[in-house]
Amino acid sequence: MRRYGRTLVAFALATSVVAGTTGWVSGDAQQALTGPPPGSAQWRADRVLGAELPDPERATPAEVAFFFAGLSSGERQLLLVRHPSVVGNLDGVPLELRYRANSLALAAEDDPRYRSLAAPGRQILAFDPRGRGQVAEVFGDLRAARRVSVLVPGSDNDAGTFDRKVAAHGAPPGMARTLHTAAGPGTAVVAWVGYTTPVGVGIDAATGSLAEAGAGRLTRFTEGLTADGLPEPAVFCHSYGSVVCGLAARRLPATDLVALGSPGMRADDAAGLRTKARVWAAKDPTDWIDNVPNVRFAGLGHGTDPTDPAFGARRVPANEARGHAGYFAPGTDSLRAFAAIARGTAAPEGSGTPADAQTPQGSHALAHAPVLEGVVR
Repeated sequence: MRRYGRTLVAFALATSVVAGTTGWVSGDAQQALTGPPPGSAQWRADRVLGAELPDPERATPAEVAFFFAGLSSGERQLLLVRHPSVVGNLDGVPLELRYRANSLALAAEDDPRYRSLAAPGRQILAFDPRGRGQVAEVFGDLRAARRVSVLVPGSDNDAGTFDRKVAAHGAPPGMARTLHTAAGPGTAVVAWVGYTTPVGVGIDAATGSLAEAGAGRLTRFTEGLTADGLPEPAVFCHSYGSVVCGLAARRLPATDLVALGSPGMRADDAAGLRTKARVWAAKDPTDWIDNVPNVRFAGLGHGTDPTDPAFGARRVPANEARGHAGYFAPGTDSLRAFAAIARGTAAPEGSGTPADAQTPQGSHALAHAPVLEGVVR
């Protein structure tokens, strides 16, 4: 009987684990994009400066930053023009060079999926057109920011869907934009779609393979920010993105980890993340992620719900949010709390909720999410 029960759990996970942002759809298996930026082979072979350039696959972000710090402005410009795809995606390169390099790469890109990313004024910190495409965009003045946040989204996100027409706060740019607006001056937010996300609901969403690949990329990206002299970020992890953050947590340079709409972080509790960052969690009463089984068996499932008191995360109020993608909606208690964390004005050690984001009633209780029949995508 016990074996039969475990089989049922595994079957349920394989067929019904939800980690996306768009609802209940079947998923296709994805091949994680890993390795160095496009154009790395040409970069390695280039001796234009009279010596080897840092190996994009082996050099750490700190080593990359040290190398670029020793270049003249002319040498930097030369590398930018000759290798925009490497310069634009190589963690540790000064962000101003990355913006310009990705602008060049996007101007030369003829894929219509990426046309909107080339619009003037956008601050594209990473752009890789391979596969479904990966991208990172900055909102605010990242160089001048006293506090930095990185938003890690969940399933069905890539460079091709980055600018999709949904609610203003639904897609990664909208989430990042509303967070930056709410957090106010002195902050900057990066919408980071720098890993291969699951598509819909399927084995990819139920397992950690794509998250494991994404965790390494997220770690390197955040190390690149700090190597460039920027503050350690607060990292906001939505849906399957929280699985990525959970696996990256022990290596991730971050002040705060915020899991929202999470199916689990692949840890039994916050201590199991082995992070120095403060860990926060939010789930609104209408989020269908609450129907996902919080178990792990035979590689399926992502473990304990981070909003479970036993997990040990600080709770973020989310009673005013609606649905799986409603956490960043303007005027909600969740967005107010996220803004406090992004500003660095969250409650002191030992308090469960950001001090300037508590609801008038002070209630942090979450109701159970409704059954999924009839939920509209």
